Amino acid sequence: MKKFYITTAIDYVNSLPHIGTAYEKITADCIARSKRLLGYDVRFSMGTDEHSINVKKKAVEAGLSPKDYCDGMSAQFEEFWGKLSISYDNFIRTTEKRHEISVTELFKRIHDAGDIYISDYKGWYCEGCEAFIQEKDLVEGNCPNHLTKPAWIEENNYFFRLSKYSEPLLNHIKANPEFIQPKTRRNEILRLIESGLDDISISRSGFDWGIPLPDDNKHVVYVWFDALINYISGLGFGGDDESLFNAYWPADLHIIGKDITRFHCVIWPAMLLSAGLPLPLSVFGHGFIYHRGEKMSKSLGNVVSPLDIADKYGADPLRFFLLREVVFGQDGDFSYDRFVEKYNSDLANDLGNLVSRTISMIYKYFDGILPKDSIIDGYKLSSGFRDVARRWKESIEHYDLSGACDEVMSYVRAANKFIEEHAPWNLAKDPEKKEDLAEVLCDLSSVIIGSSWLLFPYIPSSSRKIWDTFGCKGKINEHRLLDSDNIVFVPSGTAIKKINALFPRIEENIMTKTPEDTPLPDDTVKDENIVTIEDFIKLDIRVGTVISAETVEKSSRLLRLKIDDGMGGRTILAGIAQNFTPEELTGKQVSFIANLKPRKMMGEFSQGMVLAAVDGNELAVLTPNRNVSPGTKVS
Repeated sequence: MKKFYITTAIDYVNSLPHIGTAYEKITADCIARSKRLLGYDVRFSMGTDEHSINVKKKAVEAGLSPKDYCDGMSAQFEEFWGKLSISYDNFIRTTEKRHEISVTELFKRIHDAGDIYISDYKGWYCEGCEAFIQEKDLVEGNCPNHLTKPAWIEENNYFFRLSKYSEPLLNHIKANPEFIQPKTRRNEILRLIESGLDDISISRSGFDWGIPLPDDNKHVVYVWFDALINYISGLGFGGDDESLFNAYWPADLHIIGKDITRFHCVIWPAMLLSAGLPLPLSVFGHGFIYHRGEKMSKSLGNVVSPLDIADKYGADPLRFFLLREVVFGQDGDFSYDRFVEKYNSDLANDLGNLVSRTISMIYKYFDGILPKDSIIDGYKLSSGFRDVARRWKESIEHYDLSGACDEVMSYVRAANKFIEEHAPWNLAKDPEKKEDLAEVLCDLSSVIIGSSWLLFPYIPSSSRKIWDTFGCKGKINEHRLLDSDNIVFVPSGTAIKKINALFPRIEENIMTKTPEDTPLPDDTVKDENIVTIEDFIKLDIRVGTVISAETVEKSSRLLRLKIDDGMGGRTILAGIAQNFTPEELTGKQVSFIANLKPRKMMGEFSQGMVLAAVDGNELAVLTPNRNVSPGTKVS
C-alpha cells in the first residue's frame, strides 16, 4: 500500500483558531480523507506551537505557568478540531518530550555538519511574527505582516549557515517543479533565493521558555527552528523507535499559509539538507480567507469564529462552503450572505432535495423497500459514475479541491433533472410501468450512494448518514475506490431508513432575524430611538475574562482592562473606575461589544465596550451566571 504523509502548520496557542486557521485544517483533512478513499496508507499530522514569547506573555497574563497555560489551550484546540471533523492521526505539541528529543538530535546533526557557529546578532525582531527581519524587508520601518515597528535586538547567538545552501536549494526547486505549489509561491521563493540568502540566528539567550541547546543551556532553540522539526518529531525521529519515521518520511505534502513559505521552502529544506535527511516532496502555500474583502483583524472586529457557524448549522456546511467556494492556493472570501446562498442552493436545494425526494418516493411507491439492486454503474444515470469518479480523482491528485467537488455536484444536479424528465409520479399511475418506476428510483439511489461516497471528504457526517440510510454495508470511511473491484452494491429488499432533512433551508434573512419575527407596520413605530433586529444583530457581543485591570493615568473614570477574548486578547478602556477597583475585576468574566470601532481615549486605543447596568447610583457589570469559554458569543 502506497503511503501518504500530510501535515499542516502547527498553531500558536496564544489565541483560538479563526476561520482562516480552520480553512487550512479543513483542506488538509479533505485531502487526507480523499487519499484514504483511494487506498493510500495515510498519516495526517497537526499540532500546537508552544515555545513562543507571545505564548509566555499570555500565560503570565492568565497567572499560569507557561506549561499549565499550554496544557489548557492545547486541549481546547483538540476539542475545536474535533467539532470540525478533522481526522488527524497525530497531534504533536512542541512541549512534548518526543519533540525535544527530535530537536536535540537534529541540532546535533546540523552542528556536526559544521553548519552552526556563534556570533553576535544585531537586528530587528518582530514579536508578532516571532521572526528576525532584515532591514531590506521592512515597510516604512515596520514589519510587513503586522505593520508594527519591530524591536531592535543585540544578542550573542548561534547561527545556521543558510547561505551555504543557496545553490543546492535552487537546483532542487528547479529540478522538482512540484516541490513548491502553487506556481506563484514557487516563483516567489526562487526570486528570494536568487537575491541571496544570509545566515540566520537559531537561538535566543536570556529567555527560558524553550528547548535548551544541547551543550549550552544559556540559550534556547529559536522558536521557528524548533517548530519546523515537528514534522519529524511526530514520527519519532531521534527516539528509540523510528519505525514511523522510516515508514512515512519524507512528507508527501506540507500544507501551510502563504505568509510562512520562506520558513518551509528555504529554512526547513536547508536544515534537512544539512542533516542529511530527505526533503518533503511538496509544500503547498494556500491563500488567506478574508471577510467581505477585508483581512480579518481583532482591531477591525471582523474576526469570524468557525464554531459560531458550526455550532449553529453543523461542521459540514462550513467545510463544504470553504472547500467548494475557495480555489485551493488562491485567496478566498467569507461572508454570511454568501454562505447562506451556497448552503441553500447546493446543499438544501440540490443534494438535500435529491435525497429527501428519492426516499419519499421509495416509501410512497414501494413501502420503503429498495425494489431492485442498487449497483452504482448499473443504470442509465448511474452508469456515468465511473467517469465522475475518474475526473474527481484527477482533480484530487492535482489538489483541485473545488473542482473535484464541482464534479460530484454536477452529477447531483443531473439526478434532479433526471427526476423531472422521468416524472416517477406519472410512472406510478400506470401499473404496467412499475418496473420502469423501480428502475428509476434505484438509479437515483445509486447516484446518491456514489455521490455520498465522493463527498465524504467534504461533508463526512452527512455522507455517513446517507450511506447508513441506504443500507450500504460496512463503514463509509473504510470503503475504498479501487477501479472496478470495489463498487458499492445494495441488494433489492433492503429497507431504506427514513431521514430528517439533511440540510433544512435557511431563510434568506436568518442571519439577521428569526422566522417568528414579524415587523410592525412602519406607521406603528413612533419612537425614533427604536432599532430593528437588523440593527441589533450587527452587534457582536461576547464574554471575556479580565486578565488584568489598572487605572489609566490622569483619568479618574477609566480602567484599562486586558481581556482574554478567545481571539488573542484585547484592551478595553472602561469608565467604571469610580465603581470598581482593579482587584475586584481581575479574573471576572464580563460581556463586551467585540466589533465596536476602536476609539482613542486618553491617548490610548480601546477595542470594544464592556456592558454594564446602572441601578440608581450602583453600577453592575453584566456577567454570565456561570463561567464560559472566553470568546463565547452572546445571542
